[in-house]
Amino acid sequence: MRDQTGNVLESSVPKVLITRRWPLAVEAELQRRYELTIRNSALSVAEWHSALKEYDAICPCVIDKISADMLKVISPRTRLFANFGVGYNHIDLVAAAARGISVTNTPDVLTHATADLAMTIMLMLARRAGEGERQLRSRQWHGWYPTHLMGTQVTGATLGIIGMGRIGMAMAQKAHDGFGMKILYHNRKPVNESVVYAMKAEYCADMQDLLQRSDFVALHCPGGKNNRHLINAEALAQMKPGAFLINTARGDVVDEDALVTALQKGQIAGAGLDVFEREPEVAAALLAMENVVLLPHLGSATTATREAMGWRVLSNLDAFFKNEPLPDRVV
Repeated sequence: MRDQTGNVLESSVPKVLITRRWPLAVEAELQRRYELTIRNSALSVAEWHSALKEYDAICPCVIDKISADMLKVISPRTRLFANFGVGYNHIDLVAAAARGISVTNTPDVLTHATADLAMTIMLMLARRAGEGERQLRSRQWHGWYPTHLMGTQVTGATLGIIGMGRIGMAMAQKAHDGFGMKILYHNRKPVNESVVYAMKAEYCADMQDLLQRSDFVALHCPGGKNNRHLINAEALAQMKPGAFLINTARGDVVDEDALVTALQKGQIAGAGLDVFEREPEVAAALLAMENVVLLPHLGSATTATREAMGWRVLSNLDAFFKNEPLPDRVV
């Protein structure tokens, strides 16, 4: 444990707060090593201020919006935010650093789970699977006929990926190797990886070029102010009328109001969203659309992945309380 000046204290068990339930195996190990408190609901500003004075480390997740106001505590006891997740745009890093609070995340372990879900959404959109299931469950299906729920061919189509990091590259490889898709990608700079060359993935320095040529556009870029509303009305207007937008990144990357308008006008064929701009609120207009796939933020939701995320957080906690370098330090 550390005191308010950051010095390590060996005499007592560190106090750790997790803000939501974790997989039981990881919770049990946390309880074995630390004095653990488990919340399963949002903390108010006052509760955040109290927690910062009470706990040595806090383990937030993506739905905990830790703003500068949340951190207005003089000499907080907390010295580590060990984030349960790879994204950290929900934490005000400048304010955390100003309070002497380090931040870690969980990279690498959720790559394939999230890429798999993006593929699932793409296939559901293309083959109108959500529409078909809803029709069947409501007993509105009356048998096969030649023009029933005709969809879009995935094999051989063009997939445009915005954000060619680990998850984007994993989706690209699955799409190319499994479905023979042509891969375009937009990134801050070209990716120098052998897998990109093997796929013959084409770098688009101009995002507009990618939007105009892609049958499916998948977002895998970070959230936060730099990418807020990256996909806006102007971007959506560049997409093909028959194209689909897929977002498993962060909700604020897409201007949701502009997306609703584009869908209502038929500017694009459909959209698949696992994240939302005002999450957990979902626009009523999206809920009413048949050509939209909506999932409740399931990107990393496999047992193996969520446990791996927990173990990654635990490794950062252990390193911190042993005064060792943090494996996944953000700030």
